[in-house]
Amino acid sequence: MVVRLLVLIGVIFLSGCASLRPHRVPIPPPTRLESAPFVLNGRISISYRGERNSAGLHWNHQTQSDEILLLTPLGQTVARISSNAQHATLDQGDQHHEAQDIETLMTQVLGWHLPLSGLHYWSLGKATMNSPAQIERDGQGRVAVLRQAGWEVRYLSYTEAASESLPARMELIHDDLQVKLFIDEWDWDSSSQ
Repeated sequence: MVVRLLVLIGVIFLSGCASLRPHRVPIPPPTRLESAPFVLNGRISISYRGERNSAGLHWNHQTQSDEILLLTPLGQTVARISSNAQHATLDQGDQHHEAQDIETLMTQVLGWHLPLSGLHYWSLGKATMNSPAQIERDGQGRVAVLRQAGWEVRYLSYTEAASESLPARMELIHDDLQVKLFIDEWDWDSSSQ
């Protein structure tokens, strides 16, 4: 099952490596950035124990829930991952998986997991509030490397040169897992600002 999902993601994304220029992003005030709902469109590449897989990514983050779609290069949904405070689900075609939280679900189905609550903050170029972090900054004062909760997050590029810009390319490393996140577009939920 795990191998099938990883192989499917890999096959789907082989042709999706074309780079799109990130869109200019209106950024909510810094005091609200962490709590602002957003939609992130991009690509994800995963390397785990010698296997590499990639997919398009559509992440809809709301205050109390998340929905992640893994996509083919043509935008077709391959898998849908949803989570809220009560449970998490992963749907892939006619297969349905459910667990108490997203980390448990991903571990059961894939053999590895991403800390979604941490990824929410890390994708904004910030450390989570619930554990200590080591931060290295670049010449513009932006986070260059963040180490937290056993993960090393490297910020490879930002949407703009300004110090308040958002990450455009990230690399996350934890044990045998390496994840590259290419963010092509940020969209903020205007109804919450």
